[in-house]
Amino acid sequence: MTDSDRSEATVAVVSSLSEISRDDWDACANPAGATSAGGTVEYNPFLSHDFLWSLEESGSATGKTGWLGQHLVLADADGSPTAVLPCYLKSHSMGEYVFDGGWANAFEQAGGRYYPKLQVSVPFTPATGRRLLVRPGPDADRNRTILVHGLASLASNLGVSSAHVTFATEDEWTLLGEAGFLQRTDQQYHFFNDGYRTFDDFLSALASRKRKAIRRERREALADGIEVVHLTGKDLTEADWDTFYEFYMDTGARKWGRPYLNRMFFSLIGERMGDHILLMLAKRDGRAIAGALNFIGSDALYGRYWGAVEDHPFLHFEVCYYQAIDWAIAHGLGRVEAGAQGEHKLARGYRPTTTYSAHLIANSSFRKAIADYLRQERQQVNRDSEVLSSYLPFRHEEPREPDQ
Repeated sequence: MTDSDRSEATVAVVSSLSEISRDDWDACANPAGATSAGGTVEYNPFLSHDFLWSLEESGSATGKTGWLGQHLVLADADGSPTAVLPCYLKSHSMGEYVFDGGWANAFEQAGGRYYPKLQVSVPFTPATGRRLLVRPGPDADRNRTILVHGLASLASNLGVSSAHVTFATEDEWTLLGEAGFLQRTDQQYHFFNDGYRTFDDFLSALASRKRKAIRRERREALADGIEVVHLTGKDLTEADWDTFYEFYMDTGARKWGRPYLNRMFFSLIGERMGDHILLMLAKRDGRAIAGALNFIGSDALYGRYWGAVEDHPFLHFEVCYYQAIDWAIAHGLGRVEAGAQGEHKLARGYRPTTTYSAHLIANSSFRKAIADYLRQERQQVNRDSEVLSSYLPFRHEEPREPDQ
């Protein structure tokens, strides 16, 4: 690209994924076989056009639900997209999993207007992934920087209180910090496949009493004739989605009051990306009684939703955690990300893992107050990580039993 070509590159804002082709989006979001400084770029199902467009087309993430698309598209001189940014104008803070409700209350009590705000994320999906989505090439670093400045310009032009980039990669977090965004960290719990060939290999790495406890939990979970079936690709049917949607609605109503996703969304993703979906259903006497929805990346299994219509001891642990570990090992995946929160995952071999977000705050006084808070919060997250790691069940780490 010559200097004159560079000067003709443009940044546009599109309000719908329908305004950019699937191929153009995915060439930036999930470039096949691409590499970066950190190695091969992983395929992330949540960044795909199929996933994001299904959220929008189903009506789950639209302006009516408080997720108005403001996606940045950087195009070169011939109009070809070279970078994209999944961005939404938000009228609330639901479905984000990086909690800023206290910030909103404080700002509004001081006379400010916190909403609307800009949110760079995958709606309803607390999974780390690239957010500055650039097509591979010699201008990749430059294009990432353009996206960062484009986001800041969009926030200024719209006059919003803030812009938030959540569940970004650590490299992006560093770049955003250098550009003036405030940096925040938090914890999740991920299983890492340390070269295990079988689930028993994993168990052999645990302290004896933890190994026995997990075996007992798995036995009890599958008592009463319960079996777990795995469905993916063409094996997924509308009847399966009807069954799982019942589970999802029950759990969503209890957790969030109003579930985020509608029934149409599940049909769309089943049709468009079934090969990247793993639905686990627990059945008793041929009837599905519980289930967990997972998405399959190139090196990770992402656990997303769980629900049940019958209570059985340890069935949640079996379907969501142990079955996921077993499947990931059998298919050579490097890790399992089991969603947000949950210190109970530690005893099941899931390690505390840092997550990253970055926040641009327009008001200088408010920005200073948040910066002071985040400085202390990052220190606390680091301390918590050290403490939590001491509870891991692996033999060489001499685990202690955490207080219940």
